[in-house]
Amino acid sequence: MKKTFALPYTFLALFFIFLVSVSSSVIQDSCQEAAKNDANVKVDFCVASLEANPSSKSATSLEALVPITIDMAISNATSINSKVSKLLENKDLDQYTRSCLETCSELYSDVPSDLQTAAQAVKSKDYGTANSYISATMDAPDTCEEGFKEKEGLVSPLAKENSDFFELTAMPLAFMSMLK
Repeated sequence: MKKTFALPYTFLALFFIFLVSVSSSVIQDSCQEAAKNDANVKVDFCVASLEANPSSKSATSLEALVPITIDMAISNATSINSKVSKLLENKDLDQYTRSCLETCSELYSDVPSDLQTAAQAVKSKDYGTANSYISATMDAPDTCEEGFKEKEGLVSPLAKENSDFFELTAMPLAFMSMLK
């Protein structure tokens, strides 16, 4: 009886391994192709970001990666908003830094809802609308960083987050252009 009971578990394990390898291949192939077509997409960042996301483990197509990358960008923008709020709690901030952070907060405030709208458009396969909304959010990190760069010697406390957000929003745009 043990042999017949082990067979389904063996099959299940093999199926899971197959599914993970298909997902990994889709991620690798999609990120490599996206990076070829869009200089804003970096293969290593793309692959690492998607492989770290549990939702992408079941992705079996490029089309399935688009909403996942949008959700990743929403999560990242929300995290940036939280970090900015936390930084603004510091009473010892100089006025210029505080002003830059307030600008960043304002820039990122609409980003999650814009990306939600883009996600809804993707569900309807309205890639033009999704593209417009995602593209509009890509201004937030650049504009946020510009404020800090205007004062010599001031280092942005959001440099990595802004860079990551920009790359995360470049991914769904590149993927959608590959679907056309």
